[in-house]
Amino acid sequence: MALPGIIFLMVFKFIPLLGAVIAFKDYSVFQGFIDSPWVGFKHFSTLLHHPDFARVFGNTLMLGFFKLFVIFPVPVLLALMINEIRKSVLKKGIQTALYIPHFLSWVIVGGILFDFFSLSGLFNMIIGWFSQEAVLAMQESAYFRPIYVLASIWRDAGWGTVVYMAAISAIDPQLYESAMIDGASKLRQIRHITFPLLLPTVLVLFLLEIGNFLDLGFDQVYNLLTPMTYNVGDILDTYVFRTGIQQGQYSFATAVGLFQSVIGFMMVYTFNRLSKKVSDGGLW
Repeated sequence: MALPGIIFLMVFKFIPLLGAVIAFKDYSVFQGFIDSPWVGFKHFSTLLHHPDFARVFGNTLMLGFFKLFVIFPVPVLLALMINEIRKSVLKKGIQTALYIPHFLSWVIVGGILFDFFSLSGLFNMIIGWFSQEAVLAMQESAYFRPIYVLASIWRDAGWGTVVYMAAISAIDPQLYESAMIDGASKLRQIRHITFPLLLPTVLVLFLLEIGNFLDLGFDQVYNLLTPMTYNVGDILDTYVFRTGIQQGQYSFATAVGLFQSVIGFMMVYTFNRLSKKVSDGGLW
């Protein structure tokens, strides 16, 4: 039963790691992986000394911070609230409504947002009722990060509750019965039973999310980005796409990907050590 999963990991995760060698070469499609000349850390040096690196890396860190500390907790809160709904039909209806946006690609979500925030869109209609001037929010730097956060929550928060709802359903009902006999309110049951028993699952998913701290998702940011918002929304993935892949600089693009992976590994290792000191949880 484990064989399909092992084959998937080997083909799509481990074998492609061999291609990381081109980060240390001047790769040419005509010379191939083996015969392309070695250049050592040239591409890493180019990245670190590029005049746009500080801006792009800062944007990546900022959006990664929002993803980790603003977006990540939302599915946990949603799962706790959904769990308290006692009417089965209402509960399933809310879950379904929250799941549906996840099945929309970011291309579609980006199109919806551009229509929503257009001059004739719903956003400008609403602020027009309060005698405010229309704004092109998708072209304004000040609006990009709030839109990024809200779009991420709307599309993925509902789907993120699946694992947490499964973990909550595994909690022994006798614990709640004992708490009710002792006079514990719903809030105290959540505080002293549901959340503590849900915490190990939250911790594991948090550590996995840290590993993707710099991997924000190219498709999401790219479909929300405009030239006017590069100063606050241009991240490593979109920067590499423009300066590396579109210009055929595959070695440079690989070097940036390896740079992101190394930082992600360091963060996972550090936070895993911290989590084992604070609690018994951890990835290893």
